[in-house]
Amino acid sequence: MPPGVLPRPSTLVRCRQLAATWWRLAFTLDTRGLAAFRIGLGLTLVADCILRFRTFPLMFAVDGVFPPDLLRAYQGTAAAWSIVLASDATSWAGAVLAMEGVLGGLLALGLHTRLVTIAAWVVTISIVHRTAPATYAGDMWLLCMLLWSIFLPLGGVWSLDAVRRSPLQRPTAALSIATAALVVQTAVVYLGAGLSKCNPVWLSGEAAAYALSVHDHGNPLGMLIARVNWLTAAATWTVLAVELIAPLALVFVPAVRVRIALATIFILFHLAVGATMWVDLFPMIGITAWLALIPRPVWDLVAPRRAEIPRMAVLDRRASLACGAALAISTISLVHAWGLLGPGPLPRPIRDAIAATGLVQEWSMFGEVPAQEQWVYGRAVLADGRIVDLLRGGRPLEADRPSGGFGSLGSHRWHKLFWIMPRPNVRPFGPPTAAAFAAAWNARHGSDEQVRSLELRFATQDVASFEAPLRDMLVAAWPPRGRDGEGSLDRLLDAAALPPAPREMDHQPREARGDPRVD
Repeated sequence: MPPGVLPRPSTLVRCRQLAATWWRLAFTLDTRGLAAFRIGLGLTLVADCILRFRTFPLMFAVDGVFPPDLLRAYQGTAAAWSIVLASDATSWAGAVLAMEGVLGGLLALGLHTRLVTIAAWVVTISIVHRTAPATYAGDMWLLCMLLWSIFLPLGGVWSLDAVRRSPLQRPTAALSIATAALVVQTAVVYLGAGLSKCNPVWLSGEAAAYALSVHDHGNPLGMLIARVNWLTAAATWTVLAVELIAPLALVFVPAVRVRIALATIFILFHLAVGATMWVDLFPMIGITAWLALIPRPVWDLVAPRRAEIPRMAVLDRRASLACGAALAISTISLVHAWGLLGPGPLPRPIRDAIAATGLVQEWSMFGEVPAQEQWVYGRAVLADGRIVDLLRGGRPLEADRPSGGFGSLGSHRWHKLFWIMPRPNVRPFGPPTAAAFAAAWNARHGSDEQVRSLELRFATQDVASFEAPLRDMLVAAWPPRGRDGEGSLDRLLDAAALPPAPREMDHQPREARGDPRVD
């Protein structure tokens, strides 16, 4: 070799260098993005607290929709813990729910950030487990992000914690197993949703039109868009393509321009979802996730630092091991959800670990969208002879496609609960749900408006044919009915007439749902 010429690195060395470069580019997060992410998480918790208080008496009281004994049987494991269930007092449940809002405010301000993040995760997972049958994909994504946040320097900048530090002590970026977990978690949510959409309805271009109906997840604007065939077809194929390709680009093509484009696309996507569909806080949660992934050049334009000395936040060994253990649990949950471990259930210790950490990784949002409309109504006969819809505040009953669809129920959580209530493992919540609605109404009204009888019914009808039969199923009745007389109506809940699985992710693993459609 001529003098002065350095030896060419070996193939193994070059591979290591490329891997190190990829790791740095893919998973280094700017602390300003993490601060925006922290603020988004905090505001989401505040909003979640406010929205949940609207249904608090029904969903959190011991004599409400989710009696503790039935809830424990539904969850099937004591690992689905909840501090809300530490006491039967409704005041205690209210205190825990209020705590979610307080912790959200403290998190947004960045006060004692690490401790507050841990407390927020504990309180939020407790609330989610307390209302498990009404849990939707946004809840589980929020839990995952809160868990990874425990290991992230969320209070590095734009926080009350940072005010107490010298600017020279504030980190400018973070790179660790926790930042990798947050990036991969975001990619997995969309990739899982995209893979679940690889079916004939999505490939035909019809799925978006069905999903945007007010008798699915759409709002009035979504319903208008659903009538424009070419637009919904384009939206269907675009969503499918983006959800399959973009997550891979997020992880494996970590160029700054690519990440800026992806963040822009998905933030606009969530804004569009929020404008056209009733999906509660899911758009807000999705946008919050992308705030952490916005690369440094964007923050340099939006919020430049006055004096910057590059300083990387580090994660100590114990925290790295804890985060690594959580990541292993999350990975097993994901691999099982994708069916790569076979059709059988996971070993009990692993299932318990997934339940205890809230790291459920089933992201089949809007995977199955059949050509049908569905609606729920509560047919109540009052003492004065009127027949009203108790689920919609006592307005005149519309048994056929109630105006406003599921959006008129007042809470997306009722939408989710009633959607899955015909399932065998959810049917036990029918009687307490009917009883709770009747009791709440009677407590607010005089003797001439007392509920004499209540039927909760779920109806479906295919829209591919004008001659398709209407299936109207009795979900629950109050007062409870016996086996004789009118009680025979309960037998109409035939498993063959069950509505399709909900478009959103279920809280429970597949084997725990009791769903005959699960292999």
